[in-house]
Amino acid sequence: MSLRSQVSCIIPFWNEGFALFSVLKEVSKAKNIAEIICVDDGSNDRNFLVIRKRYPHIRVIRLEQNQGKTGAVREGLKSAKGEFIFLLDADLRNLNHHEIEMAAAAITSAHYIDMLILRRINAIFFVRFSRADILFTGERILRKTDLQTIINNSNVKGWQLESAINTWMYKNQKNVCWMPHSGINKQKYLKWGFYTGLKLDLKTYSDMITASGFNNLVKQIFFFARNEFKPEFKEVLRG
Repeated sequence: MSLRSQVSCIIPFWNEGFALFSVLKEVSKAKNIAEIICVDDGSNDRNFLVIRKRYPHIRVIRLEQNQGKTGAVREGLKSAKGEFIFLLDADLRNLNHHEIEMAAAAITSAHYIDMLILRRINAIFFVRFSRADILFTGERILRKTDLQTIINNSNVKGWQLESAINTWMYKNQKNVCWMPHSGINKQKYLKWGFYTGLKLDLKTYSDMITASGFNNLVKQIFFFARNEFKPEFKEVLRG
């Protein structure tokens, strides 16, 4: 089956525990996701073996050493065959496969959209106030060719990926919209302990600012991805 004009989902993960399987269970229900690629970024557990046994339709890539989120996505991108790439975090709760289906239908049907961001509407107030529920969410769909350009022709690394994507889209005047979704991520300190979580949070914010630059980040907060994907078009797709 040709995957042209279809959506490949890439899920990088690192020591996510059982939360990962909740994500896989839900995304596997989405009828218009053509393929799912999980990239184990050097985890200490054996979840990659469990995925292969429990979800034989999912392609699993195992990295022996941790390369960071960007490195894991880069490896997954090498195997993806779809015209569009759906990036999905592995630690989400309240994920809804109907919302995934709607987003995939939108990006493949609405040709004026270059990237669709799934806004985390259930994020805490500070996250929503700073627009991090849009700018830094890991759930987004964009063309494979654009993602390849961003990830292969720059020095993007670690947790710089979302900021690097935003910056490239903004500078190239791409049309970026958002639509709401119910997913919410688990805080790092709850997954890996307070001090490790704090350290990783600081590294995450540092990577994001480094990737975009402070001035570009401020511009994105005020001007980037301001348009919601229109409900009336959702009804057309649903019909």
